[in-house]
Amino acid sequence: MIVQRVIYKGQKPTPEQIERLRALKAENRPIVYDDEFPELTDEELKEFRRVNPRRKDKAVG
Repeated sequence: MIVQRVIYKGQKPTPEQIERLRALKAENRPIVYDDEFPELTDEELKEFRRVNPRRKDKAVG
């Protein structure tokens, strides 16, 4: 379900809205694996590589 709200500049969220946002946080939700997306083994996780490798040099700016 998608819920759309208009928030105006300077408008504060209601306590109910704050509680809903807290409930949506990923840290509050369990990980659910299924047949289509099974839990990966340690060997499978080691095969992952960063898409954008970290730069060793720092940008000047």
